This record gives sequence, C-alpha cells and structure tokens, in this order.
Amino acid sequence: MDLRLKGKRALISGSSRGIGYAVARALVEEGCRVAINGRSPKQLAAAAKALKASVGIRGDVSRPREASMVVRKAVAALGGLDILVCNVGSGRSVPPGKEDAGEWQRVFEINLWSATNLVEAAQKYLALTKGVVVCISSICGLEVVPGAPVTYSAAKAAIHAMIRGLARPLGKMGIRINGVAAGNIIHENSIWARKLKQQPLKTKKLLREEVALQRLGQPKEVADLVLFLASPRAAFATGAVWMLDGGQARTG
Repeated sequence: MDLRLKGKRALISGSSRGIGYAVARALVEEGCRVAINGRSPKQLAAAAKALKASVGIRGDVSRPREASMVVRKAVAALGGLDILVCNVGSGRSVPPGKEDAGEWQRVFEINLWSATNLVEAAQKYLALTKGVVVCISSICGLEVVPGAPVTYSAAKAAIHAMIRGLARPLGKMGIRINGVAAGNIIHENSIWARKLKQQPLKTKKLLREEVALQRLGQPKEVADLVLFLASPRAAFATGAVWMLDGGQARTG
C-alpha cells in the first residue's frame, strides 16, 4: 500500500534509539524528510548519521523552552512540518505505593509534559500543513497492569485524555491527533531486554499467560502503525488511542 508520505516533513522526539529510532527509520524509508531528537549528543549524532536523510536536534522536550527550540529548529531545517511524533517516555519509576512528590513530578515531566510541550509548540506549524500528531503511549494508561509504576500509568492515562480532549480544537485547525498504546516492546536497553536477560523463565511464563500472541513486540511493529496513522490513508482517524499489545489488555 502506498501511504503517500513521500516528501512529508516529520519531527520525532526521543528518536536516537528504540521505538523513536524505528519510527524515524520507517519514515525515511517512506521518503520523508526527518528531524530526530534526543538529549545525548553522541547518540544523536550516530543516529542521524545512520539514518542519512535526517537532521539531529539536541534538546530536552520535557522543558517548554527547549521543546519550542526543537520545533523551531526542525521547521527551519525541513522547511515546514507535516508530522509530529511524541515519543519521549520512560516506564522506570518506584514500585506502587512508594511514590512521593518528586517522583510524580519527574515521571510526568518525561511522559506527559514532553508531549504537551511539543504539541503546543508545533500547533501553528501543523495548522499550515493540515498536519498530524501521533503520541506513543502504553496500555498502562488504559488499565491496571500488575506491577507497573502508578506514576507511569497515570501519566499515560493523562496522555490519552489529552489526545481525546484536543481532537476537536485541533480538528478545527485541520490537525489530526492519535495515540498508540503499546504493550511490551523489546529493544536494546529496554526494560524487557533486561528482564529477558535476568529472568528468562519468569518473563517467558508471563508472556505465555498474559499475552495472546505469547511474545514481545518489536519497534518496527510500532513504527508501522505510526506510519499508517500519520498518512493520508488514516485521514478520518483522530482522537483515538490504538492498542498494539499482542492481545494483552483486557479492556478496549
């Protein structure tokens, strides 16, 4: 299927590795002009070099001023903006019941403000192109996942509320916004890579019992769904959170 993405201009946050990198690579392969983002100069430079058709923009998008700077630099480098993928996030936090004010703030900065800052900064540019926003989220924001940090789950639930709540005002500007609630995705340095290495039998047992497809997902599989949602093929889709979890979640 031709996704009609050739020539589109995209900014992907948190894209020097993992899911964000896979999304950036897939967009490049579809003929997009891509700006990637990260905080580590070394990782960012290596990723931009590997992707070839990319420009790397360093910045911590959980900070409003830096997020605005990243968007401005992306627009300047690409000549405009058609696609924004909000990917920054981390599921690392304290066990349920151990939260304090500092941890709530830290986790919300990473998992929520990183998206709200970018959406706010990019709106005026996306309105010019009738652009698209796709937020990478988690099934932890849809239901209680045993053992998942409450801070992380609450931040992802807030992302889903943001997506649904902004769909109408952004729609009036011609902008679509959707989310991908991912399940257990494995990539280098991910939580699941560590668990599989440290507790292989326990991890495989969990997959057999809790995931319908009995396996972990791959970043490329997330990227494929993001590409569809970012494309004109999904022109009637907005305000929705799409599950991609191999059949783990019990609720829709």
